[in-house]
Amino acid sequence: MAIGGFNGTDPAPSLSEFERYVAAGDIRYFIGANQDSFGGGSGAAAQISSWVKDHFRSRTVGGLTVYDLTRPLS
Repeated sequence: MAIGGFNGTDPAPSLSEFERYVAAGDIRYFIGANQDSFGGGSGAAAQISSWVKDHFRSRTVGGLTVYDLTRPLS
């Protein structure tokens, strides 16, 4: 799923929609933005990225930050 579309500025999905997908187990991993990512993200995409960073564990895989959305930080 492309968060925020090609440039990261499309408001789909919203943060609340993304949270529902995660809670339902429909999304397992989130790959964090980096210099090789398309766009930078703003609006909903930036909110989702911040929410994921604040709530889930990450690890680096092949130079990319990957968040496991089944492993909360708590």
